[in-house]
Amino acid sequence: MAFTRIAARNELPAQDEAREFTCEEKIICVANVGGTITAMDNVCLHRGGPLGQGIIDSGKVVCPWHGWQYDPQTGATAHDPTVKTKVYPLRIEGEDVLVDLA
Repeated sequence: MAFTRIAARNELPAQDEAREFTCEEKIICVANVGGTITAMDNVCLHRGGPLGQGIIDSGKVVCPWHGWQYDPQTGATAHDPTVKTKVYPLRIEGEDVLVDLA
């Protein structure tokens, strides 16, 4: 695995919020759901909405454009678990937040 720094620990979203971070040529949605930090593609599979600008509702990342909901652990949509966005391994080392885009 090739982990890349995307943020400092103090830049992470507050509990039950999501934020966008740039990593290489991608924009990543980092979500804090109940204190668990996850990373996934920022692009909603429905119409390309920015997931990192959405909200967290009932443990799901909700797209701000049309309300599609994603499980931040698996990337699966709430309405069809076979439709998934990419989820990336994330780890925190000291003050650095690292993600593996492979």
